[in-house]
Amino acid sequence: MTDRRYWIGFNLVRGIGPAKVRALLDHFGDLGAAWGASHAELQAAGLDRRALESLEAARTRIDLDAALASVERAGAQALCWDDAAYPRRLREIANPPPVLYVRGDLRDADDWAVAMVGTRRATSYGREVARELAATLAAAGVTVVSGLARGIDAAAHVAALEAGGRTIAVLGSGVDKVYPPEHETLAERVIVGGALVSDYPLGTPPESANFPPRNRIISGLALGVIIVEAGEESGALITADFAAEQGREVFAVPGNIINRNSRGPNRLIQQGAKLVLSADDVLEELNLKMVAHQAQARAQLPLFDGADDTERALLTHLSAEPLHADELSVLAGLPIASVSSALAMMELKGMVRQVGGMTYVAARELREEYKVE
Repeated sequence: MTDRRYWIGFNLVRGIGPAKVRALLDHFGDLGAAWGASHAELQAAGLDRRALESLEAARTRIDLDAALASVERAGAQALCWDDAAYPRRLREIANPPPVLYVRGDLRDADDWAVAMVGTRRATSYGREVARELAATLAAAGVTVVSGLARGIDAAAHVAALEAGGRTIAVLGSGVDKVYPPEHETLAERVIVGGALVSDYPLGTPPESANFPPRNRIISGLALGVIIVEAGEESGALITADFAAEQGREVFAVPGNIINRNSRGPNRLIQQGAKLVLSADDVLEELNLKMVAHQAQARAQLPLFDGADDTERALLTHLSAEPLHADELSVLAGLPIASVSSALAMMELKGMVRQVGGMTYVAARELREEYKVE
């Protein structure tokens, strides 16, 4: 059983991030053994001088029981890599945060999430677009992820909640230090209708250096990221960069070419981001038209956790290139009746997407998982 005290302890040590935590786990087997290890043992595990000094100082001042109790008193939970509740999509990114602090709750349904970010100095156009997109996505069963900032982020959170949907706010501070302070009430609403999350320890203030790194979590939780309004130096573009690195789709809302808030998304479109004219563009591209049915299928159909033989055979041949059911039947050597039945079930489970006239592509996240080399 995971002892969260040690995960929280290492999270409090400056200079020990995901890569070093992974190295310690590989060397010691668990973080409890690493926490109590000698200087020489820690050196052998690969810790450099600075990390060693930082850890040895931390061990003398940190009361692990008190640290865990403070998380619980804040109404939060600390999720680590081996927790079943740790977000599946976030676990897939390079160097996911070893500890994720959560106020509220994360659900399986949050696998179907889209992030929306933009400038804090949003125009009336930007706020209206953010509201319309977020409300439509939320009504379709998609969780809306953003950063609780002023402007576009706040508009997205509010619209998702008002549509009766779920939303996740990723903070650049501890989950007990809401920023900006005027969003305290909004944060409480997010906790009820989703979650506040952060990889920063409790008590961490909202320092400017914290915000760029947290953007990797915003994109990491989502299937894709929508940039609504952003200047050329906007932090929203950092989120777009992380999304591209993580293999997430990048979407951008076009804007007035004279308005500096439009320069970021317009440039992204010029560079290949998918242009968004409505939420349907996002739902279609990410195969999110049937989220409610897919969520029900995941909960009730035992095959979701792994393809059966027929599904596996079809996924071997499916890719981003559309294939007709008849072609799949020939390639897989299966009767067309079996192929058609399997494809219908796979579409319901979100494994494939029909792109017209019995022509299918594999869901992007499964293309490599079941690919036969």
